[in-house]
Parts: sequence; structure tokens; C-alpha cells
Amino acid sequence: MALRLLIKTKLQRYFLAGLVAVVPIGLTALVVRWTIGFMDLLLLRLIPERYWPETLFGFALPGIGVLATLLLILLAGVLVTNYFGHSLLRLSDWVMKRIPLVNGIYNLFKQVADTVLAADRQGFRKVVLIEYPRRGIWSVGFVTGISRGEVQRITEQRMINVFMPTTPNPTSGYYILVPEVEAVELKMTVDEAFKLIISGGMVSPPERPQMVVAATEADETNSVVPDIKNG
Repeated sequence: MALRLLIKTKLQRYFLAGLVAVVPIGLTALVVRWTIGFMDLLLLRLIPERYWPETLFGFALPGIGVLATLLLILLAGVLVTNYFGHSLLRLSDWVMKRIPLVNGIYNLFKQVADTVLAADRQGFRKVVLIEYPRRGIWSVGFVTGISRGEVQRITEQRMINVFMPTTPNPTSGYYILVPEVEAVELKMTVDEAFKLIISGGMVSPPERPQMVVAATEADETNSVVPDIKNG
């Protein structure tokens, strides 16, 4: 009886260890394969059949859709960085903003892209600790900028915009306004914070030693959130 229990316990442990090793690799391979196949299919629908790899070379070329997409994005980047391309981009922006219904969707995605993808962006660069949803309970959030306009005018304190993601899906969450003095900046990176949130706290980033840096008056003025408070 004891031997049977020992064998059962070991088999369960080995099976769980195998799942931990195989599931991430298998799911990653499935997602990559699906993404490549989907983008290849989109490309084939846009070009005549006589230009398909099977027609030209006699065999399929997996990943050609991904390569074509990357080249298209690179070409668009080269185009919009010169005067002609920049003028064309402003014209298309002007047209999109004047189409009913379409303008709302376009403005939403444009603001998100400017915030997340722009080289000089301020959003999603800082991870903060906020007492949320009530005092005594702490949550991890992302600073997306400094509050401006009417919201800032009617508040006595300087406010910051914070996105509070949910677990295990960090793409959904809540937008809250927090006094800057109540936000505690963390040393972890945005990627580390995402892993922490998605795993429900099971994957914690390594703790980094604090570095004492002489802050200048200009740095204190431009800071979005204060340094980590001791005690």
C-alpha cells in the first residue's frame, strides 16, 4: 500500500513537472504557427495567384506574410519621415477626422498608438504602487501621464493618470486619477510588472538595490511620481 502511494505521488509530481515544461512551449509554438499562417493567408488574398510562392517556386514559403508585413511597416516609416510622406500623412489624418463614425475610431487608435508606440512617450514607462481600491490595499499600476485641463484645474493637488490593469488579462482595467504625492514609484520594469500581474503574483521580479542619487532641482520639477518612500 505504501509502495503504491509512493509510486502514485511520484507519477503525479512527474506529470505536473512535465506540464510546466511542455505547456508554455506548446502554446507558444501554436500561437506562432497560427500567426504566421494567418498573415500568410492575408498576403495571398491580396496578390494574384500567379505570384504565389507555390506558383513561382513550386513550394510554399511559411512566414512570407510576416516578412511582407515587416517590410511594409518599414517602408511606411521611411515614407512618413520625409517631407512628401509627412504631408501625405497629414492629409490622410485630415480626411479620417472628417468622416462620420470613422473619426471616433481613428482618433482612439491614434491616441493609443501615440501613447504606447511613440519614441518620446511618457505613458507605460513607470510602474507605481497605489493604495487601491481602498486604504490598506495596494495595487500595481502604470503611469500614463500627468492630468491636464479641467480635471487638473478643479483639483487642489497635482494629479497623474494611472491605468490599473486586471489579472490575468492586463489589457482590461481601470483609469484612475491619483495625487502625485500618493503614488510610489517602483524599480521594476513595465515588462516585469506585466508578468507579475498576469501570473497573479506567482512570478515576482528580482528586487533591485536602491541607488542614492543626488537629484537636481530640475529633475524634481520634471518627475512624474516621487521616489520610493522609506518606512
